[in-house]
Amino acid sequence: MIEVQSLTRVYGDHTVVDDVSFSVRPGRMTGFVGANGAGKTTTMRMIMGVLAPTAGEVHWHGEPIT
Repeated sequence: MIEVQSLTRVYGDHTVVDDVSFSVRPGRMTGFVGANGAGKTTTMRMIMGVLAPTAGEVHWHGEPIT
């Protein structure tokens, strides 16, 4: 299971992802829908470990990966 807890990313004085929390159970398909600039790509980059969050955590099967 993927668990995202209070994920936040700030660039300078712009908060692009603000306190996002959700979980995805094994075997489930989940998608992100939002307008351009809503933070979808930034959120996925933090989940994948490509980009470090300013605050919050990502857990994979209970183990922190951020």
